Amino acid sequence: MKKEFPFIIQFSSIGNPTLGYLSFAEQQGDIPFEIARVYWTYFTPQNVNRGGHANIKKELVLVAVAGIITVTTEMRDGTTGCFVLDHPAKGLYIPRLCWHTMQYSHNAVQMVMASNLYTENDYIRDFNEYKHYEIK
Repeated sequence: MKKEFPFIIQFSSIGNPTLGYLSFAEQQGDIPFEIARVYWTYFTPQNVNRGGHANIKKELVLVAVAGIITVTTEMRDGTTGCFVLDHPAKGLYIPRLCWHTMQYSHNAVQMVMASNLYTENDYIRDFNEYKHYEIK
């Protein structure tokens, strides 16, 4: 399941319109890495782009648990993508060394599952540096 490029993950969902729904992600099968950290973003103004970076070692799965999040990606070879997260049972896998930015609807809540704990030195925040980064 693990790939070198971003891809959509469709999570299982159970329920009905009368009682509501439950979606879930399981490390064995849905998430292509061991989860070390889970965090979420919310109250992001609609006119703000977040992200604008790549992670050297960290892999991510992004989920819009509410609202809509548009994610643009670019790999070092120039391959680009645009993904719309518009359902809580849909996730986006972001591999390491993938430049990504996110645009949020006014009510968006994003949950992120990450393969590593936060460390600032895992981030490349300059696009030119990213394009010329030498893989070690």
